[in-house]
Amino acid sequence: MSLALKDYDYVLPEELIAQRPLERRDESRMMVLHRREERIEHRRFAEFGEFLGPGDLLALNNTRVMSARRFSDDGKIEFLFLERLGPARWKCLVRPGKKMRVGAMTKIIGATVRVEEICAGGERVISLDREENFFEGGAIPLPPYLRRPSDSSDAERYQTVFAEVPGAVAAPTAGLHFTPEVLSGLPHTFITLHVGPGTFQPVKAEKISDHRMHKEEFSISGPAAVAINAATRIAAVGTTTVRVLASAARRDGKLFEQNGATEIFIHPPNEIRHIDLLLTNFHLPRSTLLMLVSAFAGREFLLAAYAEAIRERYRFYSYGDCMLIL
Repeated sequence: MSLALKDYDYVLPEELIAQRPLERRDESRMMVLHRREERIEHRRFAEFGEFLGPGDLLALNNTRVMSARRFSDDGKIEFLFLERLGPARWKCLVRPGKKMRVGAMTKIIGATVRVEEICAGGERVISLDREENFFEGGAIPLPPYLRRPSDSSDAERYQTVFAEVPGAVAAPTAGLHFTPEVLSGLPHTFITLHVGPGTFQPVKAEKISDHRMHKEEFSISGPAAVAINAATRIAAVGTTTVRVLASAARRDGKLFEQNGATEIFIHPPNEIRHIDLLLTNFHLPRSTLLMLVSAFAGREFLLAAYAEAIRERYRFYSYGDCMLIL
């Protein structure tokens, strides 16, 4: 067990960062990690259903990524709109921030934008001279490691096929591998966690337990709680689903219908209880997501698996291949 940030690092060749999705969602490779034996298999996502048994249940995140990315009319400032605070008033991220200090002004689709406040996390509160809905007609906000502008194909492929509840600025990427056909043959239920921009924030604290997580809103319906409580085993699809289940479960592991928010930071030596299988993508070095998966699989075994994935030329990150941990 380690709490040192440097122990959650690895070197990834840049060419292994998947810049585009595969032609078919379910064609991804799937590295299977057997935790108890510390054994690795190389499979295909199309074989995922073979690892589920009677009474098992998939829990998936049905959040929908909003078209929240905009540029100023002169193309010099990028905005990521996070939240509508009131009439003609929004919270957003801007880049480059040095050009948008308090009082700075620009225009978006002809509307005058003025920075009113800079929040502790660097977000800007802006006001406009007219009411606009910036979640309509914007672009999908791709992660920063996809070094290209989003296009019309991303509007479809950077959403899961079951995305339903708008509210995220990043996709729950483990769910991107599912097709309607694959999902229809597997017992499943949905919860919702709206993935925020903090998912990409690097951990800067040298002792990871000093890191403070961002807050994300979630909801669990009554039918979903009943289904999860009755399942023999829970297969969590993605780290966002893990965060919801770990935050919402009572001590006995049971869930109930609820809406809430979580700032939970799961890392070794924390144990992830009430979850039996985890399907996840490959995550960035020194990220909270890598630390969460380390708590489930074991840090040394997980990093050994990452090293093997690099040797075997797996595709990494949002549009990449996946890992199933048993």
